[in-house]
Amino acid sequence: MSAPHPDVVVVGAGSVGVPIALALARSGVRVTVVDAAASAGQGANKAAIGGVRATHADPAKIRVGSESLRTFATWEAEHGDDLEWVTGGYAFVAYREQEEATFHALLDVQRRHGLDIDWLDRDALLERAPDLEREELRGGTFSPGDGHCSTLLASHALYDAARRAGATFRFGERATDVTVAGGRVRGLVTDRGTYAADVVVNAAGGSAAAIAALAEERLDVRADLHEAAITEPVAPFLNPMVVDVRPGPGSANVYFYQSKRGQVIFCLTPDPPLWGEDRRATSVFLPQVARRMVALMPRLRHLRVRRTWRGVYPMTPDGSPLVGWSEGTQGLLHAAGTCGQGFMLGPGIGTLVARMVQGSTTDEDAATLAAWAPHRAFAGQEALR
Repeated sequence: MSAPHPDVVVVGAGSVGVPIALALARSGVRVTVVDAAASAGQGANKAAIGGVRATHADPAKIRVGSESLRTFATWEAEHGDDLEWVTGGYAFVAYREQEEATFHALLDVQRRHGLDIDWLDRDALLERAPDLEREELRGGTFSPGDGHCSTLLASHALYDAARRAGATFRFGERATDVTVAGGRVRGLVTDRGTYAADVVVNAAGGSAAAIAALAEERLDVRADLHEAAITEPVAPFLNPMVVDVRPGPGSANVYFYQSKRGQVIFCLTPDPPLWGEDRRATSVFLPQVARRMVALMPRLRHLRVRRTWRGVYPMTPDGSPLVGWSEGTQGLLHAAGTCGQGFMLGPGIGTLVARMVQGSTTDEDAATLAAWAPHRAFAGQEALR
């Protein structure tokens, strides 16, 4: 069968695809979103833990993250949906001279790009998070405007808003081909239909490389596995998201926060990375992360964990997203490789993509797109990835 002709077809109804659809529909663009899952947010989005920050080291992430942060923080006031949003801030803690020096070095660029962030000495940081282990604590950076919310509530709210704005969603459809003729996109073929379109947006998360391959393009996105968990709810005791970037046995960092309902939600970054797409939870994660968290905040030893889960981070070689037009196929736009930050960057990427489609990008957008060009030369890693 043939579907009505949209202006844009988006592949992927997740952390990035849904906000893109919302922004496009609000701009008056006819947009259809295609996803192989049965409903929105069933990929990496479902495994996100809900932290939202503008506090990055990469100026492009600061710009896009700031736009996303405004979206989440003002959503309930503007749209009426309770996302369980909490403006609790982010605390990057330093127990070693190495981390202290890194955080101080980043403050200049962070403030230059408009972030509200300060270095807090040991006692000031303990006022924000009094249960931190005090021995050897040197202080840390604190950004009070950052926060967290329920990923499930937020994702559903954005999806509903996109539908109200006029976006069409087609679930249970797997993309099988990107139609190209004369060097430009003509549409998308799925296992259930054909969609003629002037623009195809690749927002397929961990499957983005496979979608690019349908147009005979190579995209440097690779699936990396991370695990997370949630505890029983307890009385409020922790306001900020706490991030410890010290390496530990089998891990590069650990981060956690207390939700509006009282649960502590936590995750760590495996080191070395765990490549693949096996989303089954393991018996290794909980003992590993518990040792790190209890050492960092001894009070946590008494909490009971209710559930663990595993998700995919769509990784790029340098830890930054791939957002931009294809160099070889006119009308193909990539918005992928968000490296586990798709939830927090999604709304900002959505409005950026809408401006790209409409040809109304700004000078700041141009700088972001230069940094995130899909076929750039990769070098280094962002300090706060």
